[in-house]
Formats: sequence, C-alpha cells, structure tokens
Amino acid sequence: MSKKVALVTGSNRGIGASCVEEFAKLGVNVVINYCHHEEEAKNLEKHIKETYQVDVLTIKCDVSKEDEVENMVNTIVDHFGGIDILVNNAGVSRDSLLLDKNIKEFKRILDVNLIGTYLCSKYVGKIMLNAKQGKIINISSTNAFDTYYPESCDYDASKAGVVSLTHNLAREFAPFINVNCVAPGWVKTAMNKGLTYEQINAEKKKILLGRFAEAEEIAKVVVFLASSKSDYINDSIIRVDGGKYNA
Repeated sequence: MSKKVALVTGSNRGIGASCVEEFAKLGVNVVINYCHHEEEAKNLEKHIKETYQVDVLTIKCDVSKEDEVENMVNTIVDHFGGIDILVNNAGVSRDSLLLDKNIKEFKRILDVNLIGTYLCSKYVGKIMLNAKQGKIINISSTNAFDTYYPESCDYDASKAGVVSLTHNLAREFAPFINVNCVAPGWVKTAMNKGLTYEQINAEKKKILLGRFAEAEEIAKVVVFLASSKSDYINDSIIRVDGGKYNA
C-alpha cells in the first residue's frame, strides 16, 4: 500500500485520527481533514511526520459545503497528484429529546454525516474514475440498523442514509472503485464522553465482548478494506460492534 494517498475526513481525533496513523504505519501518504479543533489536527500532523516516513497534508474543510470540498480535493490533487483512498469519517451528533429537536440542528446532522459523505465521494470519485482505481470506505454505525435511540433520531437517520448511499455509490462507481461501509458499535471516543457510568455499564451488558471498542480496532478494519487484501469485497456493510445482543 506504499506511496498511496489516503484522505480521511474528520481525522483530527477519534476513529479518524486512528485511521490516519494506521495508514501512516503502512507508508501511505495521508491527508488530515478537520473543521474545528485546529490544534488537534496540527498536533496529529506533527506526530505523524515525526514518527513515520510519509507526507502529510492538513486541510480545514467543512464537508457539508460543496465549494470547500471541491477546493480540498483540488488541493490534494495539486499536492499529491491523485487520491487512492477516501475514508468518509466526518460526523457529528447532538443528543436531545426527540420532541425538543429543532429543524436547524436536525439538518446540521444530516448535512455533515450524509451530505458530507456524498460530496466527498462525488469529487474524489471523479479523480478515482479517471485513474480507474480507488477505495472508498464510509463510516456508518449500528445506529443505522438496530441500535436505535429516540434522542439520536437525527444521527440514526443520517447513518442509515450512509448505508443506502454506500450501495448506490458502489453501483455507480463499479467496476473501478470499491465502495464499502464500516458500522461500528460503541467506541471509546469523544463523541461518547457524555455518557454516565450507569449508561456505559448498561450498554456493555449488550455486547458479547463486554466492552466498548478502541478507535484503533475500527481503524484496522478500515485499513483492511483500503488494502489489496480486500480487492474482491465491494458494496459490503461490515459491523464492528463486539457482538451485540439484547440483554
């Protein structure tokens, strides 16, 4: 996988940052994308440059805005010459009582999680189609299938949309681009830092392995799907949830 270029959206922390590091370990040049938290992104860039022999590009971009996505992709192509791997990881959540949600908040979740995945896939997909090769990995969630929470209805809907989008992208981009989706369960990330001790324990009881995933464990599945080892895997949704069951 050496000398390839991977763009990981929302990669200043959590699963995205772990994906960047896992790619760098394999000698892949990486693009760190962030919308907020510039210091985190720059610290990750510094760490990757000091630790691995790869080129790193850090770009601020709100993936829900088409002009910013187009500019980001053009900047990457100008710098690296192309993009081999796209990981659509950027995502936000904002839990609140279902009846208290307002349309502005709901749309923001859809704009980042779903529209952002579409926009990045559209513009990177054009580059990959010209090269007649590429791997796109979308990050969804088990919330798309059966881990429903009314306070997360906007997030759940956005992640279900990512699954549907994955199937359509795979058909549109075949046979040149493999498009797959990873659906994590509970992961130890900042997105879940607001959970109480009682909530965490209650959720752990629903997992066969009895624990939340580390971000690195999700990243390793992403890197596998981006590698030549997965060349005959396409249009697949892979759950990485430790084995969920209804306790």
